[in-house]
Amino acid sequence: MKKILLGLITMGLAACGGVPDMINDDKVFFAFDSAVITDNAQENLDEQALYMKANPEIDVIMEGHCDERGSTEYNLALGALRAGNAAHVLIENGIEPERIKTISYGKERPQYPGTGEEVWAKNRNATTKVVEEE
Repeated sequence: MKKILLGLITMGLAACGGVPDMINDDKVFFAFDSAVITDNAQENLDEQALYMKANPEIDVIMEGHCDERGSTEYNLALGALRAGNAAHVLIENGIEPERIKTISYGKERPQYPGTGEEVWAKNRNATTKVVEEE
């Protein structure tokens, strides 16, 4: 009964436009030297959870990224916190933990080339990657 109700609620939200079409490459952003989930990030992750509820076959990898400043070790740890905090929001929204993997790339795989605050702000993120079926 619980699964039926959840399905009906999810379908109703999808019909209202509350479920995104896809979540691959969705990003939530962080302040400098922070892994705190902002209100905007919370809203984005809430929508990602709705998508995952509507698509129970989908698993994700949450990638933690940082800007180029700081040591490699520090940024790997900060990226892990960012990915973990983002994953935790999905779990709080009812997504099974086994459907979510996390990885930190720290500053080692910048998504946006260049330097300066505008680029750094874009690289401070957690990126959702949908796992391709094998």
